[in-house]
Amino acid sequence: MTNTHKDTLFVLVKSLSKSEKRQFKLYVGRLGVNTDAKFLALFNLLDKIKKYNEKTILDSGIVKKAQLSNLKAHLYKQILVSLRLNPVNQNIRVQIREQLDFATILYQKGLYKQSLKILDKAKATAIENEEKNIAYEIVELEKIIETQYITRSIPDRADELAIQAKELSAMNVMTSKLSNLSLQLYGIMLKVGYVQSDADYKRVKEYFESHLPKYRLHDLGFREKLWLYKAHLWYSFLIQDFLSSYRYASKWVDLFYEHPEQIHLNPVFFLKGNHYLLESLFYVKYSSQFRQTLEAMETVVESRDFPKNDNIASLAFLYLNANRLNLHFLEGTFSKGLYLVKIVEYGINKHRDRIDAHHIMVLYYKIACLYFGNGDNKTCILYLKKIINNKNLKMREDLMCFARVLSLVAHYEAGMDYHLEVQLKSTYKFLLKMNDLHAVQQEMIKFLRNLGNIYPHELQGEFQKLHTQLKKYEDHPYEKRAFLYLDIISWLESHLQNRPVAHIIREKAMAHTR
Repeated sequence: MTNTHKDTLFVLVKSLSKSEKRQFKLYVGRLGVNTDAKFLALFNLLDKIKKYNEKTILDSGIVKKAQLSNLKAHLYKQILVSLRLNPVNQNIRVQIREQLDFATILYQKGLYKQSLKILDKAKATAIENEEKNIAYEIVELEKIIETQYITRSIPDRADELAIQAKELSAMNVMTSKLSNLSLQLYGIMLKVGYVQSDADYKRVKEYFESHLPKYRLHDLGFREKLWLYKAHLWYSFLIQDFLSSYRYASKWVDLFYEHPEQIHLNPVFFLKGNHYLLESLFYVKYSSQFRQTLEAMETVVESRDFPKNDNIASLAFLYLNANRLNLHFLEGTFSKGLYLVKIVEYGINKHRDRIDAHHIMVLYYKIACLYFGNGDNKTCILYLKKIINNKNLKMREDLMCFARVLSLVAHYEAGMDYHLEVQLKSTYKFLLKMNDLHAVQQEMIKFLRNLGNIYPHELQGEFQKLHTQLKKYEDHPYEKRAFLYLDIISWLESHLQNRPVAHIIREKAMAHTR
């Protein structure tokens, strides 16, 4: 039996809003087909059932098993056509494509002048909106038409089209090289993670420099600059140069504010750019600028002009709430951030089909950190279990690693000594398999393993020793990242000073306010 999440037609039907369903039925009515047409009956059935079940469909008598595949394919196509006609989906990119289709039809009918007129307007719109791939397609069609029907309306028409094609091709090649580099760096991040040694740094640096194409910044358009900044951003993240990440994420976001029309045309890139800017600000602890950037992003996303669709809604939920949580971590206001837990839980359930498992686990980790900072260690452990028990989390083992280390600390804080011993053995096995034990993690595991042999009056001295040892790594180029996942230093200081960890972090935030 087909799995609910694997049957593409069922997932598409369930993704439709009430207005989109109404639009589809109106579209079917305009086709002039019988309202009892099989594909419409299948649509109504899929809309009604909660889980995809092939037997339910066959028992309904709508279609025989041999015809089901073809009927599903036909319905899928009709829904897509209906969605394409929906005014909500009529952005500039779709409109240009539509004009290109119209021009192609006119050309095939031999109406060359009419075709060229539409193409000229579509090309101007495409270039104005940085849609250079479509613009290049338009020029190529213009060249084909001109070879069959010389209009003589513009002198040196052949030269003009040849120059346009060359310029657009060069810009598209530049974009392709930069986007390839950006994608490859992102792939390295997923497969290998951040650089962990000088040898890693050298290898990544050589790869980046050898694949970065030569360019002059003033010759680049919006699209080329966007991919350039993305490539630099991923390189900066890989080598853990977070000031550089902040610089290029700022350039990325500023590019959109300099070209506000692109926010509407490329809302996903706008959201991602803001997210990476906020992530960089979080890493360098620029709390005041973090708050300003988050508020500016919220204002744009909540404005009437910002595009609205399912994909954008899911990304906006993910990025806004992850960074709202980060703001409370930066400022040490853990108790004030607890209201976000219900919002995040609701959003995860609502957007689960459009958010990958990794990002869901990141949200759970942030919630766990929120409860840990608030002193609620048992609830912290419950959220960490959601990550630790997830057998499918393969792409980001570092998240699993830090979840286990935080779980150890939370078990200790909660006084769950028996569970601590079990957790230590389990964490050791995991880290040995992972073969990625950082110095900070080694020191933490060593400290927690020795807790059973330490007398109560010696505990303060052991906390001090660990604090002194870990402070060495706070600014280490390859070890400092451990403190971004879990502020162990502040936790130790809370024990040394006998004060809540939230107070320690809040004081540091006020001292670092910029």
